[in-house]
Amino acid sequence: MKINDSQRIGAYRNYMQQSEARSSQAAGKRRKDEVQFSAEAMELLGANRTEEPDRSQRIEKLKHEVRTGTYEVDSGKLAEKLLPFVRE
Repeated sequence: MKINDSQRIGAYRNYMQQSEARSSQAAGKRRKDEVQFSAEAMELLGANRTEEPDRSQRIEKLKHEVRTGTYEVDSGKLAEKLLPFVRE
């Protein structure tokens, strides 16, 4: 009577060896992701950086108004902006 079938163990080892060989081959072929920006995109990025000081000052002013409770919302402008979304 056989308790262990040696053929099964041998088949398992062959499978593991093949699997390791495939993974090592795939590791060598892997490519890294790359991102390239066009010249237009770089110009737009540069344009955004020049406007940033004005924007940051405006944001700080709004933060201060909200903190002190002096910020007021123009309900007419708010309604104009929301109206297209309500109509849909």
